[in-house]
Amino acid sequence: MSALQFLRLLHLADSALPVGAAAHSFGLEALVAENGLEVADLFTFFQDYLEEAARLEAVFVCAGYDASSSGEWQQLNERLSAMKPARETREASLRLGKRLAALAAEAFAIASEYSDSPAHYPLMFGHVGRCLGSPRDEVVAAYLHQSLSGLVSACQRLLALGQSGAAALLWRLKPLMLETLAAARQIEVEDVCLSQPLLDLASSRHPGLHTRLFIS
Repeated sequence: MSALQFLRLLHLADSALPVGAAAHSFGLEALVAENGLEVADLFTFFQDYLEEAARLEAVFVCAGYDASSSGEWQQLNERLSAMKPARETREASLRLGKRLAALAAEAFAIASEYSDSPAHYPLMFGHVGRCLGSPRDEVVAAYLHQSLSGLVSACQRLLALGQSGAAALLWRLKPLMLETLAAARQIEVEDVCLSQPLLDLASSRHPGLHTRLFIS
């Protein structure tokens, strides 16, 4: 990967990428409000998250990177929709994917053949990463880092988690991100599964919270 490709991948992996991800907690807000998720629980929570939800999405980042036809693209998006039972999380993923496709076209001059089709964020991230010329493993690692950075940032707004604590948490999670990448590399889309019912339930209950900071 050239230095320019590396810088472009860093840009794509920035958690402040203007696609609207900062408005979503993907169920974390409900877990804090109703299930008592605390700062002391975060490392274990994100460790489990990487083994389940993040591994699932990493498999689909790989699939988006490798997708070669509109028919395959549609099937991948339908499959990922079916594996996101919580409506808020499912719709958030589709909105972020649509915004990433638009940003790639407007800011990065990447005209995707899939920009007019429904696109989950992990799939579109993988596709855009390939268009940038970045190796697949680096694209998946960048996705995982961006996702965890965004979730840790949400925790800073929901809990008494300061900047130093957030930085230390992300630092400890980096080796686990690579373990997730290695596991995802060995799993086919047809074989991937997810079992994180507490997070799915929290996402489903999020619309009923008395007050909300996040959309999901």
